[in-house]
Amino acid sequence: MRETHPKTYVLADRPVEAPRLAGGLHIVATPIGNLRDISLRALETLAAADTIACEDTRVARKLLDRYGINTPLVPYHEHNAAAARPKLLARLADGASVALISDAGTPLVSDPGFKLVRTARDAGHAVFAVPGASAALAALTVAGLPTDRFFFEGFLPAKEGQRRSRIAELEHIPATLVIYESGPRLARTLADLAAGLGAREAAVCRELTKLHEEVRRGDLAQLAHDYTQGAETRGEIVIVVAPPSADAPPDANEVDAMLRNALRRASVKDAAAEVATATGLPRRDIYKRAIALADEADDGAAN
Repeated sequence: MRETHPKTYVLADRPVEAPRLAGGLHIVATPIGNLRDISLRALETLAAADTIACEDTRVARKLLDRYGINTPLVPYHEHNAAAARPKLLARLADGASVALISDAGTPLVSDPGFKLVRTARDAGHAVFAVPGASAALAALTVAGLPTDRFFFEGFLPAKEGQRRSRIAELEHIPATLVIYESGPRLARTLADLAAGLGAREAAVCRELTKLHEEVRRGDLAQLAHDYTQGAETRGEIVIVVAPPSADAPPDANEVDAMLRNALRRASVKDAAAEVATATGLPRRDIYKRAIALADEADDGAAN
């Protein structure tokens, strides 16, 4: 059952009535630090929604209190998503408007929200985007590195071996890399990036939009040294890494190594597509070579 009485938010110390909100799931971006970065449409949506699904009710409450919003909150995060999702879908089925927010930034970026969106769409419910702040895009805009093509990696694996293997897979992607990282792991990750990607230009963007915002630039080895020697690591961190040099494509041995690595975890078709994308080489040629390597592996196993 939807509430019908007027709903308000506070702007410039004055109450503002929020327009009625259509039923459905509303994906609402929230500030990544500075609470003034909220959009007017986001305020209207949060105030008018029947309920707000959020990662942490305590974090969400700080934003809502700042703007005098009293919409009920329900937790939705990776630990309770399986149990909470059916309840939210039931609200949507009743015609309710549900707003989904993360602790900061745009939902679905490194959080479990995509499953809610997918099941909501599969059930025939409307899904609306209310765009706004994103740490990945904010870091990309201030890093001073190419922005015409970028690859969002999110968090690298925590285990050293897996992290280094993933960095090897990222080596030939012809785009600026955007990586999330935590403070305690920052120096080790930068060292692994330097070892795997070479002396690429990079930027460490920390606490963007907040009081202690910092963007530290340099090559990966220098940045790894800085943070090993005690540079500040507290807060939210985004690493931005320049794309590989376009001077020369990988040679045949490098391509074979990439294909063998991809074939260990993917089909011939998918492995070829991955390597073709990473190297920029013709997909047809890469596919032929992937078939040959797969046949060699089968022959070796048979013998």
